[in-house]
Amino acid sequence: MFTRRGAGSVRAVGGVSFDVLEGETFGLVGESGCGKSTTARLMTRLLDPTSGTIDFRGTDIATLSRKQLKPLRRDMQMIFQDPYSSLNPRKTVGSIIGEPFVIHGVESDDGARKKRVQGLMETVGLNPEHYNRLPHEFSGGQRQRIGIARAIALSPKLIVADEPVSALDVSIQAQVLNLLRDLQREMGLTLVFIAHDLSVVRYMCDRVAVMYAGEIVELATSEDLYDNPQHEYTKQLLAAVPGQASGV
Repeated sequence: MFTRRGAGSVRAVGGVSFDVLEGETFGLVGESGCGKSTTARLMTRLLDPTSGTIDFRGTDIATLSRKQLKPLRRDMQMIFQDPYSSLNPRKTVGSIIGEPFVIHGVESDDGARKKRVQGLMETVGLNPEHYNRLPHEFSGGQRQRIGIARAIALSPKLIVADEPVSALDVSIQAQVLNLLRDLQREMGLTLVFIAHDLSVVRYMCDRVAVMYAGEIVELATSEDLYDNPQHEYTKQLLAAVPGQASGV
C-alpha cells in the first residue's frame, strides 16, 4: 500500500496494493489527477510514503535512508513524462546519459565512460557523434530517447515509465513504444507503464490496474480488461477509446 499526505493532510494515494511480476509490463491507467504519477514516485522512493510498504525484490524500501537506497537505485530507474523539463538544459547529452555512471562510481575512466555512453546512444537510436550537443538541439522524441538511455545505463531490473509518450507527437509515439518493447525483451526488464491512453496500454501491457481518485478499482490482464471490464469507471474509460465503445 502506498500513501502520501501533502499540505493540509490531503490524501493523494491510499489503499493502493498490487504486485508486479518479474519480466512483465504492468500498466497503471486513469485520468489526470487520479494518483498515477504519485504512485510512480512512491514506487521509486522519489516521494516518501507516510504509511505502508514498498517491497522491491524482497526489501521494504519504504523506510530506507537515502544512503541505504543508493545501491538499490541501480536496479530501479524512471522515465519521466516531459522530455523537456527532465533533462538539464546546461549539460551535454553525453554528460546527462553518463551521470548514473558518475553517481555510482562505474566507468571512472573518461574514455571508457564516453564509449559506454555512445553505445547507449546508438542503442536508443541516437547518433553517437552528437555526444556533445545540448538538449535543445534535439526534437521531443530524441529527448525522450536520451531519457531512456539514461534510465537503462546501469542495466536496471525495473523501469517505471510515467506517461513516456503523452508529450510526443502521435507520429513519434509508436517509435518510442517499440523501442521500449525491444529494450524490455533484450534486457529482461520489468516495466511499469503509466498512461491515460488505454489504446497505448493495450499495446504495451500484460496486466493493467485502473486507478480512480487515488485507489485501484480494477486489476486484470490486458485481454480481460478490454473484453470484459467490471468496474463502471473502466467501462467509461474504454468507451472513450475510438473504436472501443461498441464493445463495452
